[in-house]
Amino acid sequence: MSILDDAKIGNFVQVNLELSKDRLTKEVIDAINVSSVGKISDFRITDGKGIGVILKLSNGKDQWFFEDEIDLLDENGNVIKKNNEKKENSNFISDFFRGLNYENKNEVGQLLNPINFFIWLIVSFKDIF
Repeated sequence: MSILDDAKIGNFVQVNLELSKDRLTKEVIDAINVSSVGKISDFRITDGKGIGVILKLSNGKDQWFFEDEIDLLDENGNVIKKNNEKKENSNFISDFFRGLNYENKNEVGQLLNPINFFIWLIVSFKDIF
């Protein structure tokens, strides 16, 4: 689940202190210990790879968090389960690469075989597709 899929400014979230305490000040940690629930006040791009949120904490201060450090809460205050399932492209090329498997070769004849090299090359690049 991307935080942008379900979260809006004004929604409440719960901070997972274990995932974020190494970068937070003592004042912020104390506020989270009082109440781990914060209100989303804004969204920010974190490092080009994801979206972070700025939360208004129980002490009234704003603090930003990565989207994996928080859990979205429903209107009853219950944590909404994250859907970490990635969509996979289903096409002929990716299905073909997924079915390939390479076993290490030990004999000189197998190492010099260009077909084995080609299979190794394709299997090495299958994560790109």
